[in-house]
Amino acid sequence: MVRQPLTPEQIAAGQRLGTALRAARAGRSLVEVALAAGISPETLRKIEAGRLPAPAFGTVVCLSQALDVPLGDLADVWLADMPIRQAS
Repeated sequence: MVRQPLTPEQIAAGQRLGTALRAARAGRSLVEVALAAGISPETLRKIEAGRLPAPAFGTVVCLSQALDVPLGDLADVWLADMPIRQAS
């Protein structure tokens, strides 16, 4: 199975997500939050910088819990400015 390249909209969504996570981290260190979420600091660094624009769902869930940010709020960040898709 070949993974399709991300669309420009998905890349922009990942950048928004990274910005939101960095803001939610506020005064906490990157290492502290990464370890609390069970991911490597380098992975969190890449997500926050937008270099990993489509992190795994489980990673986003763990970051949501570690940062005490409702998962729905992160979903709203991801979906902002995304084109509406019609159900088929």
